[in-house]
Amino acid sequence: MPSDRQAEARQRFQEAFQAQMQGDFDRAVELYLGSLALYPTAEAYTFLGWTYHFQGKIEEAIAECKRAIEVDPDFGNPYNDIGVYLIDLGRNDEAIPWLEQAMVAKRYEPRHFPYYNLGRVYLSKGMINRARELFQQSLAIEPRYTLARQALEGVRRMVN
Repeated sequence: MPSDRQAEARQRFQEAFQAQMQGDFDRAVELYLGSLALYPTAEAYTFLGWTYHFQGKIEEAIAECKRAIEVDPDFGNPYNDIGVYLIDLGRNDEAIPWLEQAMVAKRYEPRHFPYYNLGRVYLSKGMINRARELFQQSLAIEPRYTLARQALEGVRRMVN
């Protein structure tokens, strides 16, 4: 049974997520920090990082994801997020090991994301066949993933 601190942390986390989804990023940051002060979780660090990303604070977002990994190295989301943030910064080669780690993380639900994101990296490097394979793997995991489907179509147009 969760402690009172854990329950309060969870409540603040949920409020932070709502604020984030409504675009109130300053309030979301405040609530995530409050949640983390009560009971640090990999999820709260990761979502705080996501909020910083929306605010354009990419280095801060990466730092929060690294804190998430320290708390729970099995949680896959922060690995993928770091990869995406590095792609956003134009540091594609640095993104590769983070995305590969996301692919094998023990606790990670949207596992199709790192395949798609790594496909983007390889496409940018001109490695079309590898990119195609990764987009196909992303779709094999989540057949409804529109971005992977569009990327795969783009690759097909490039080679035809």
